[in-house]
Amino acid sequence: MRGRRRRSPTGGGGRGGLGGGGGGVSPGVMEPKELPGGGEPPEPGGDPDSATDLVPGPRGFVPQKEIVYNKLLPYAERLDDESDLLLAQIKGNLGRAVQLQELWPGGLFWTRKLSTYIRLYGRKFSKEDHVLFIKLLYELVSIPKLEISMMQGFARLLINLLKKKELLSRDDLELPWRPLYDMVERILYSKTEHLGLNWFPNSVENVLKTLVKNCRPYFPEDATAEMLEEWRPLMCPFDVTMQKAITYFEIFLPTSLPPELHHKGFKLWFDELIGLWVSVQNLPQWEGQLVNLFARLATDNIGYIDWDPYVPKIFTRILRSLNLPVGSNQVLVPRFLTNAYDIGHAVVWITAMMGGPSKLVQKHLTGLFNSIASFYHPSNNGRWLNKLMKLLQRLPNSVVRRLHRERYKKASWLTPVPESHKLTDQDVTDFVQCIIQPVLLAMFSKTGSLEAAQALQNLALMRPELVIPPVLERTYPALETLTEPHQLTATLSCVIGVARSLVSGGKWFPEGPTHMLPLLMRALPGVDPNDFSKCMITFQFIATFSTLVPLVDCSSVLQERNDLTEVEKELCSATAEFEDFVLQFMDRCFGLIESSTLEQTREETETEKMTHLESLVELGLSSTFSTILTQCSNEIFKVALQKVFNFAVSNIFETRVAGRMVADMCRAAVKCCPVESLKIFVPHCCSVITQLTMNDDVLNDEELDKELLWNLQLLSEITRVDGKKLLPYKEELVKILQRTLHLTCKQGYTLSCNLLHHLLRSTTLIYPTEYCSVPGGFNKPPSEYFPIKDWGKPGDLWNLGIQWHVPSHEEITFAYYLLDSFLQPELNKLQLYANGELEMSRDDVQQRLTIVHNCLIGSGNLLPPLKGEQITHLVPSMVSLEETKLYTGLDYDLSKENHRETIARVIRKLLHHILDNSEDDTKSLFLIIKIIGDLLQFQGSHKHEFDSRWKSFNLVKKSMENRLQGKKQHIRALLIDRVMLQHELRTLTVEGCEYKKIHQDMIRDLLRLCTSSYGQVRNKAQQTFFTALGTYTFCCRDIIPLVLEFLRPDRQDVTQQQFKGALYCLLGNHSGVCLANLHDWDCIVQTWPAIVSSGLSKAMSLEKPSIVRLFDDLAEKIHRQYETIGLDFTVPQACVAIGVLIQQSKYPSANQPLLSSEEIQLGIKRQQEKNAEALQNYENLVHTLLDCVDQRNLPWKFEHIGIGFLSLLLRDDRVLPLRAIKFFVQSLNHDAIVVRKMAISAVAGILKQLKRTHKKLSICPYEISSTCKPSFIFAGDRPDNQWMHYDSKNIPRTKSEWESSCFVEKTHWGYYTWPQNMVVYAPTEEQPKLGRNREDMTEAEQIIFDHFSNPKFVEQLINFLSLEDRKGKDKFNPRRFCLFKGVFRNFDDAFLPVLKPHLERLVSDSHESTQRCVAEIIAGLIRGSKHWTFEKVERLWELLCPLLRTALGNITVETYNDWGTCIATSCESRDPRKLHWLFELLLESPLSGEGGSFVDACRLYVLQGGLAQQEWRVPELLHRLLKYLEPKLTQVYKNVRERIGSVLTYIFMIDVSLPNTAPTKSPRVSEFTSRILEKLKPLMDVDEEIQNHVMEENGVGEEDERTQGIKLLKTILKWLMASAGRSFSTAVTEQLQLLPLFFKIAPVENDNSYDELKRDAKLCLSLMSQGLLYPHQVPLVLQVLKQTARSSSWHARYTVLTYLQTMVFYNLFTFLNNEEAVKDIRWLVISLLEDEQLEVREMAATTLSGLLQCSFLAMDSPMQIHFEQLCKTKLPKKRKRDPGTVGDTIPSAELVNRHAGVLGIGACILSSPYDVPTWMPQLLMNLSAHLNDPQPIENHRSKNFRIGRDLICHLANLDLKRNLYYKISNKWSSNLYLKTSNEGEPATLQSNLFHLWISKIVRKCFQTLSLNFPIFLPIVSVWSQKNSFAIYLFSYLKKTIITHPEFFLLQNKHSQQTFQLILISHIQDPSPS
Repeated sequence: MRGRRRRSPTGGGGRGGLGGGGGGVSPGVMEPKELPGGGEPPEPGGDPDSATDLVPGPRGFVPQKEIVYNKLLPYAERLDDESDLLLAQIKGNLGRAVQLQELWPGGLFWTRKLSTYIRLYGRKFSKEDHVLFIKLLYELVSIPKLEISMMQGFARLLINLLKKKELLSRDDLELPWRPLYDMVERILYSKTEHLGLNWFPNSVENVLKTLVKNCRPYFPEDATAEMLEEWRPLMCPFDVTMQKAITYFEIFLPTSLPPELHHKGFKLWFDELIGLWVSVQNLPQWEGQLVNLFARLATDNIGYIDWDPYVPKIFTRILRSLNLPVGSNQVLVPRFLTNAYDIGHAVVWITAMMGGPSKLVQKHLTGLFNSIASFYHPSNNGRWLNKLMKLLQRLPNSVVRRLHRERYKKASWLTPVPESHKLTDQDVTDFVQCIIQPVLLAMFSKTGSLEAAQALQNLALMRPELVIPPVLERTYPALETLTEPHQLTATLSCVIGVARSLVSGGKWFPEGPTHMLPLLMRALPGVDPNDFSKCMITFQFIATFSTLVPLVDCSSVLQERNDLTEVEKELCSATAEFEDFVLQFMDRCFGLIESSTLEQTREETETEKMTHLESLVELGLSSTFSTILTQCSNEIFKVALQKVFNFAVSNIFETRVAGRMVADMCRAAVKCCPVESLKIFVPHCCSVITQLTMNDDVLNDEELDKELLWNLQLLSEITRVDGKKLLPYKEELVKILQRTLHLTCKQGYTLSCNLLHHLLRSTTLIYPTEYCSVPGGFNKPPSEYFPIKDWGKPGDLWNLGIQWHVPSHEEITFAYYLLDSFLQPELNKLQLYANGELEMSRDDVQQRLTIVHNCLIGSGNLLPPLKGEQITHLVPSMVSLEETKLYTGLDYDLSKENHRETIARVIRKLLHHILDNSEDDTKSLFLIIKIIGDLLQFQGSHKHEFDSRWKSFNLVKKSMENRLQGKKQHIRALLIDRVMLQHELRTLTVEGCEYKKIHQDMIRDLLRLCTSSYGQVRNKAQQTFFTALGTYTFCCRDIIPLVLEFLRPDRQDVTQQQFKGALYCLLGNHSGVCLANLHDWDCIVQTWPAIVSSGLSKAMSLEKPSIVRLFDDLAEKIHRQYETIGLDFTVPQACVAIGVLIQQSKYPSANQPLLSSEEIQLGIKRQQEKNAEALQNYENLVHTLLDCVDQRNLPWKFEHIGIGFLSLLLRDDRVLPLRAIKFFVQSLNHDAIVVRKMAISAVAGILKQLKRTHKKLSICPYEISSTCKPSFIFAGDRPDNQWMHYDSKNIPRTKSEWESSCFVEKTHWGYYTWPQNMVVYAPTEEQPKLGRNREDMTEAEQIIFDHFSNPKFVEQLINFLSLEDRKGKDKFNPRRFCLFKGVFRNFDDAFLPVLKPHLERLVSDSHESTQRCVAEIIAGLIRGSKHWTFEKVERLWELLCPLLRTALGNITVETYNDWGTCIATSCESRDPRKLHWLFELLLESPLSGEGGSFVDACRLYVLQGGLAQQEWRVPELLHRLLKYLEPKLTQVYKNVRERIGSVLTYIFMIDVSLPNTAPTKSPRVSEFTSRILEKLKPLMDVDEEIQNHVMEENGVGEEDERTQGIKLLKTILKWLMASAGRSFSTAVTEQLQLLPLFFKIAPVENDNSYDELKRDAKLCLSLMSQGLLYPHQVPLVLQVLKQTARSSSWHARYTVLTYLQTMVFYNLFTFLNNEEAVKDIRWLVISLLEDEQLEVREMAATTLSGLLQCSFLAMDSPMQIHFEQLCKTKLPKKRKRDPGTVGDTIPSAELVNRHAGVLGIGACILSSPYDVPTWMPQLLMNLSAHLNDPQPIENHRSKNFRIGRDLICHLANLDLKRNLYYKISNKWSSNLYLKTSNEGEPATLQSNLFHLWISKIVRKCFQTLSLNFPIFLPIVSVWSQKNSFAIYLFSYLKKTIITHPEFFLLQNKHSQQTFQLILISHIQDPSPS
């Protein structure tokens, strides 16, 4: 009904603003799947030899798995005590909260603390604690009435605790599965959500599924049997419950039980489910989920399941699932597109089956890639390409993961892979070889090279020697070409992927490293200012290689050592080029900078800021240069430093673009070696600046000298280095600051402020000072240290040797000196200005604020947080909500003045002064907003910077990690970066910062700015405001009343700007808290009514579009994010018990006394009060909203918003208050259609709330049917479910029969198995009373009763319901149906008398909207009468039958869909015996012909809707219908035929061939087909073509059998087309007998003017050819095809070939598995190549080429010899013919054979469109001999001439992409003599075309020779000198080759009139020359 609404993933903030947390690194656990920056949340694993092997340490416990990076922090020794303290707090308070029954705030607060603890320290707790935490959260999550947002919070933490399953074995932990099942059933299959009684967030489905996935390994061993018992009864393949059953199996069934328990695990279901999967054909939706289950099973149990019998089937289905276009006329079955397999799971399945003794999977995998390889060529594109690329990317990744698991992963309790099934080295090699070709093709794909690069990265880890050479072979040429940038970017990104494997060499590919230098040198031209993407990829390329390799010149080692290998010697001599490389790179960068200056790139008027692209280039340039210098030896560094210094000081740059780039390069140099670099830079800059500021006039200049600005910029950047190294220069730097901080020029003082900021940061922060790839650097003598050994080496986590900068005493003193000298005076001046004691210009204020801001963010780490009294009254709690202080490396010096507090005091004062006196000074306000934001949040790093660094860290890690070995084998720089991120994470966790008075004041100031008169000020203030709200726990509750003040209708003083600002504050930003929608009663009780009432505010103006849009956004966001808020917060006893255990557990023990019974009683009392308070709040909110909506002059928009809010408050655990019920019922007749629609939904929900429960009883179906229980599973029509079938003899027609019948409403029960406890409704007398008086009803029911008994009300309602809403778009409305169903269910037939006249009136009115209205009411009536007594039901049908007859007579093209839906809805989940009146009515005579063909088709449609819902329970009705339809199959009208076709599909749907299924009692296809074949005999027996000459009108009198047959055939075609893709299994055997007939009819050409019969036959064949075949059906199909291939109709023979193409591809591995079948197909195609009909021969050639291309047939020597023999067939001599006689048109047998040979050879050549296999030259030779044969048929001469020419041209342009070694033998010479034919004319066709081809090839080869490609192919050829072409060719070659002496031809060979010619394989350009 109602789909889940789209919502933002963040929901609407936690309860009352508990959504806070660290400055944004919020302690709410991130979603397991989607994290900022991809990858895991900051939660790295333990050390390689995890702590679990250790003995308990002095702390008394072994941590489960710590975050190792913490041990590398400079203050690591303090962290153990800190974490113990925090863990003890968490355990004590969490245990306490649970015992006191305080889920909120205590429980939620401390579970979030636990999440934060895991993020900071990993799983640093004992195994006992781990288990207790999991058990507690499991109990909490499964509390039945838990509020959904709490449930998600607990679930995410539980997922995090369970994620590392190797930490806890099944012996440590067991979790029951039923609570999870109940939860999934309650939420994902909610019975009330569609009625609006429950609002779930969109993310809930993912969270629940992930939770089940993580709990699954710990389900008890008997769980599998219990689950099967629970869900097998749902497995009815025709019903939606099948989907549900398979979904449950997929997510719940445990597959990781140990081998000794397999008999209790998958062995209970494997054969059953795999049998089902094998036998189901047309890809129903659940088939994909079975695949996911099998993939998981295979992965968890490698080596324990024999998959071999299923391998061909598995690969056939995976290939089908790719939906590749095949064959000449492609029509796809629509279902295949939507329900295809998830490639990710298919890949996992394939990977898990690989290896083992049989190697069958690898054989099929090779076959799969051979068959699809050509689809990867860049020239092919389509919607299927994404799937193919995904396959390519995922498969190597999956194999690497498996290898890691088998070879490197530490053993755990999970089942290991048996030795026999581990992947061997040979397996790996075979795998890499089978996939490498497609990957190399995909490098240049249209979708980009990302997937190929990722695949290559993984393949290179396994077999670098097979992967890297072909990549390099494509890279070198790409680096040389200037004209194909796409090729360059693609190859470079692929080389970056394999860089690490390339550089580290290793045993597989020792020569790898020798390629590095040539690659680096050739990449340099890529630093190109004119091509941005090339420039960026080049930077990435150079940076990647530099990171991996120390750039040290080792050439001197050659003299000193003699123990080097050849490769090492080569590398040593190559390293001499490093210096050259670095200097050339710098020159390139300087060139780039010079062309990027502002003057170069901008007009005068344009912006002076950097563009986005420029900033990316700046980033790329600076990081690459920094990497290079970090990795340089000292010698190279000195040269580079001098070069960059000279460049910087000899030029003056503008400071916006070029200046920033140069300053970045200088900073990079200074960072690497601060001492040497500062020595030359600082004195230079200081002297220039001092010189230029000598004159005091400079201080007042508006525009400063460029040189001064440039030097200031340079100085400010080079001070971003190790603070200790700056101390020697402190006097000079302070002098510069004193001279420049107060420059008048804004640009000048901003640069000076940057200098101050950087000086403070450098001296006060903690950071690593070097990122070199080897600890300690490279400056050791060669005798001690040989750098080449460190190429590509990972960092050693245990000996990282990080050099930390930790602020020393001198640095801190210097920092305080700077603050006292520069910050204090500014604050004093601002204080005076704020007090009004000093005049100051706006520019001065801004300058001073800039200085203050830079001081603040420079010293954020140094200044203690703000002090002040806490605000505690916001949330009452019996648990401590104290915050944790983390140590971040500095002890605050409390003796000094806290500048943060001084700044806060002064800035607040200044703000109020500005707002009161000069509010238009927006620039100062912007600065104040920044300062307030940083005062509240900043402790040394900003959240957004941390996020982007985390993201880029993950990207670099992904691109360079070694997934094969794992164990953190990252390069050293990356590991250091990760430790630094861990430190920053700690500084950002300013844990919920207690909310103090000072924070409250500042947030209120921000609120004042948020409602300022200036839009930009509001905007900036709001962003800071939202961040602050997210940081301070519970502050939202404090702020909401202040925001709502602005919306009060009675305030006169609110401006429009303030009003808008307040609305924006309520709306929130896209990721933060939304104040209007906190999931908390206390908050929404205030906000929702305020929003509605604000419509009466004076500041409200509906004329302003911006305000109207704001209200729309607010309402939309509340609707999107609202989740049902809990009313019951009771904690079950099981939780309390675990809470006690947690509080008592030791190590570390919670230092809190256990709770006394008084405290516990008090807790229970408080919790009951809280429940009562929640309920009170709920009712108050409903009443307040009603009061708001009832206000007299409230604008309509706000009325609608209010009603929308009310509709969100419906719940399934509480009936709406009476006043609201009355309101909604009255709103059914509201004037506004929007309100009516909301009211319809709401009243339907209210009726569901008021529904009385119906009693149920258990029954035993075996007793009812008097049969015994079968011992095994047997589905379908069995004796024990026979009693549920519809049987017209035993229909309950009297009251006694009705009451004695046992009705089963749900259609699926009993089809597969019976449920353990089968329940049905109890007899009528035990059910709630029907036909009640008004007095017997509740008040709520009376309200509804009164309105619906009122004829006026009903009349108005019906009138409204029968109005049109959106013309042409209205459909049957499920909500209206639910409304009427509810009315008739709750009040039985009380309102029928009032409704009856309306129904009769509506039925006879044929308007679309009235018909739709009556259909909705009737469907509601039929479904609502489920529990009525027999008398009432009988009376109901007496009323309905005439109505339905009238309605079906008046049916129109607009309404037939609605009536179909009406009847289908009425029959859904209803026992057919209860609806016998309806079925008998529908079956009366559907095709009566009254009302014409359209009404007939509609009646059938309606009937089909009803019967389809009844599935397998109405065999008698289906038989009756089929019997009725069979004589009418020869219908003339197309629409009736189509409908009959569709109805037949449903009739035979039940006839399935599934395993363990009884033969159906419903009609069977086989019997029907045999009857049909009998009638089609007259058409089968004739040989001539069948023309459709039946006119579209029913002829009078007898028609001959043949005409009847054609009409019948049309209907049968419609049936077959309708059932393709709809039924579960295709009756292949029966349909095969119809194939020959279809082959005869299907047209050969594509022509849309054909008649219906031919078009249908063609479409039908196309769909049938895509069907899935089983091995036993293959011989039958081939038999039919062979028989048809002998047919006299050439159309039939032609169509056999098109059918064959698709059929073989879609069942490829099934055929390949059957050698006989392959032989038969080969014979079939080759014999049709020799067909007498030209078109058949040509199609046979196309088919052959396709079969060769997908590797179904191989090009072997017997085939080659056969075609050569055919080619040599002698042709009879031409007879001279009289000009007047007509030539015979039948070609001679010789000509046909010869043509067949040529076509065969052509097919072989065309089967390799993208490469040249070794057999091709010989075939080309053979082909050349036939270039001037006579044409097979005179008229086709020109056509074939064209074909011949096209073929040759095609070959000339072949893209020869592979290294080929072959010789073309001397046979060529004989073909190149100029021959003459009998008449003495030159045989030009032969020679000229062939010469054209040779010359094209040679010209291409030698044009490319000039690019120095490697040469591969010696081709020997002999020419006669008489041959003019040979002479031309020779002269051409001679000219070309003279320029290449090394390729010069041997003179002596030339003198013997022979020469050797060298050709090249890399012909890059496939377009014609």
